Amino acid sequence: MTFEFKHLLPEDFSPTSRVWIYQASRPFLLSEALELEDMLQTFVSSWTTHGAPVKGYANLLFGRFIVLMADTSVSGCSTDSSVHLIKDIEKRFEINLFDRLALAFVVKEKIQVIPMSQVDYAIKEGFIDADTIYFNNIVPSKEEMEDNWMIPLADSWLAGRFLPLRK
Repeated sequence: MTFEFKHLLPEDFSPTSRVWIYQASRPFLLSEALELEDMLQTFVSSWTTHGAPVKGYANLLFGRFIVLMADTSVSGCSTDSSVHLIKDIEKRFEINLFDRLALAFVVKEKIQVIPMSQVDYAIKEGFIDADTIYFNNIVPSKEEMEDNWMIPLADSWLAGRFLPLRK
């Protein structure tokens, strides 16, 4: 599997565009991904903030990560509407998109999800190490996503929690 994604992001969006990444508890099936694409495009085409259109982007990356991006400043109500969409997706596809304790890594060219409580074990057993690519889903902007979404575990916030990774 190739993990190139930058070419999928909108070129005409500012580097400071706000980003939200939702990681699915399982990969979406192809049929689900096609339906999800329609849901995302419908949402983006009608996304507004204080009655004005939001210049938005939405996509499913690697069959597992829903990315929403706004190149317009959005209000609390606009953000709430995006969260409502994600909750609707969860219900529709019986999938969890809010589990921040499930961490995604690239292991043997595949996306593997490890519960945070098992990361120490995964390191000790050699399943992951300091060079393993980690999906840092808390990146706040387009620029941060481009530069710091997929990073070595040793460069992530997790490094401080797991002593064997400290350099």
